[in-house]
Amino acid sequence: MISKSQPKARFSNRLASGDFLTLAVWPGRKDPKAEVLTIQIRHSSGGSWETIGRLAVYRTADGAYSLLPERLPLKKPPEVEVPDENEGSEDALET
Repeated sequence: MISKSQPKARFSNRLASGDFLTLAVWPGRKDPKAEVLTIQIRHSSGGSWETIGRLAVYRTADGAYSLLPERLPLKKPPEVEVPDENEGSEDALET
């Protein structure tokens, strides 16, 4: 059974806008003495929470820090409106 990883520490603060600012410290995957620090801003939108800003930093066992690349898009891409199948066809035109 694979257990879900838990942060070593987590701190949150509600901002004046109602959004949440969160700092989490995760253990390194390959080196247990290393850590990943994540900072996120989460916003309530339509009954669910979405991440609107994220920063991740890797700290090696010897204390060197490096910025990690973004791993997932922050927001869903805008929905593309799909035209009606009959739109633009001769069958859809009334004469």
